[in-house]
Amino acid sequence: MPGIWKKITFSLASVLSIVSIVLIVVALSTEKWVTGKILCKTGAELVNASDPELVKFIGDIYFGLFQGGKIRKCGLGSRRSKIYIFPKLVRRLNGGLHVIIIFFLFTAIGFASVSLAFCIYNARKIPYQSIKGPPGLYLWNFIAGLFGVFAIVCFIAAMKHHRLTERVANFREEIFQFIVLEEDYDFSFWLCVASAATHGANFIIVTMSKIHLPKIQTKKPEEPTATADDLLY
Repeated sequence: MPGIWKKITFSLASVLSIVSIVLIVVALSTEKWVTGKILCKTGAELVNASDPELVKFIGDIYFGLFQGGKIRKCGLGSRRSKIYIFPKLVRRLNGGLHVIIIFFLFTAIGFASVSLAFCIYNARKIPYQSIKGPPGLYLWNFIAGLFGVFAIVCFIAAMKHHRLTERVANFREEIFQFIVLEEDYDFSFWLCVASAATHGANFIIVTMSKIHLPKIQTKKPEEPTATADDLLY
């Protein structure tokens, strides 16, 4: 059986693996990867709006990997509409890159689950193979974190080089054209960043498990010894 220190460190590593999985699942299921402001260019040009009047034509947009929404302001008040990435909008985007991002995140979940299983195993037993011990944990955490980083980088590339927000904003807009005034990565995106960071923290915790703490030794009470004088007495 592993010592108390190893049980503590591997149990903590197990918790971090669970946190990583939960963060990615929440990021996949939420709609706040990106938030931004969009200007209805067509509406503003029709009325030749001046700078103070442009506020009436500035709406909001938010979306995730599967769905989102936007508030259109084209001079007729605010109108909300729902955005669904699949099955039609993804064809207007860089569909291959979008699917790869989702694939990377699911792969990260898979390897984080493997890391969780090995952490629990090491907290309960002493592994007889190196791949089941700390070297294996380094490997699984590295791969899980790497796929998380791949997904983050690919999403940034889709935002910067493929004008993702602009394509989403103008989907199914036959009359009005929208311009992206600002766009920001929101909490769903940063959840993925935090998930990748937890695997880096696991590296540190697994390394800490190798530290050998000094054993506390209790001093045994001295047994009384009988001398010759005591026997004569």
